[in-house]
Amino acid sequence: MKRRALSRAVGLLAAATVLPVLAQPRRLLRVAFVSTDQRSSPSPNFAAFRSGMRDLGYVEGRDLSVEAWWGEGSGERVAEMASDIVRWQPQVVVASGGLAFFALRRSGVKLPTVFSISADPVEARAVDSFARPGGNATGISLFTLALVGKRMQILKEMLPGMRRVAVIANPQHPGEPKERDEARAAALSLGIAFRYFPVASESELEQALADIQRARDDAALAFADGFTLGFARRLAAFSLQSRIPVIDGWATFAREGNLMTYGPVIEDVHRRLALFVDKIGKGALPADIPVELPTKVELVINLNAAKALGLTVPDALMLRADELIR
Repeated sequence: MKRRALSRAVGLLAAATVLPVLAQPRRLLRVAFVSTDQRSSPSPNFAAFRSGMRDLGYVEGRDLSVEAWWGEGSGERVAEMASDIVRWQPQVVVASGGLAFFALRRSGVKLPTVFSISADPVEARAVDSFARPGGNATGISLFTLALVGKRMQILKEMLPGMRRVAVIANPQHPGEPKERDEARAAALSLGIAFRYFPVASESELEQALADIQRARDDAALAFADGFTLGFARRLAAFSLQSRIPVIDGWATFAREGNLMTYGPVIEDVHRRLALFVDKIGKGALPADIPVELPTKVELVINLNAAKALGLTVPDALMLRADELIR
């Protein structure tokens, strides 16, 4: 009897010391989500990031506070907000896109930052290396050279008779020369002539499109970055007017009216950014968290654009497509 009573007393004492510790809530994690998206438009990237945080067990208002800062299409606007973002005192900043990230970097923001950028992060001097970022930033780079050649192959499948392709690229995009070399090599291996158009302004883009239309190139491949994304609708209008198909790397281009895209699933990238934020919130340093590449890719085909261009999508591509826009 005495032995049982003593055992019970020890158990109660252990519970009394452990339960209060278990009941303590996590420290509130403050996260600033910064993007050049429009405030008035729903942001699937923001929704995906919040979903990723929920999947990790965070509850907004309990142990997570997320404040969104919208650049309204402008990196300069992000730079103007930088001091307000710092004053809000987030533990982590999520920079959605290179325009937002580099605007914060130029503004001198030193807070721990998790990014998604389309540039080569080493050439852009965002990190020292993929394995050891070495500074206050880490995240996911959409810069995947292997996908460049794959896009060219898919374009050839869509247009078996293609003989010449125009490549539209922003020459100021870190890593762009590597993409250009990869695209040229892929084109040559497929017997396709390669024409390169560096465009860093709207006027240069218009000049390039006029040249492409005059030369009657069979198709155009736009390298995906924030600059070309801003002209997705213009490229779609050009494509339909000139009947020259355009392919890109991000699904947004197809959803804006271009023929097709092959590249990373951007929403999945933003969902994975939550893992980086969680690690930093628990004490890890961005300098020690390796930069990742996307883990999921998707083929998106706009069947409305194909019909308007007079194209028949091969059955093989139809079966491989992750999304068909009708």
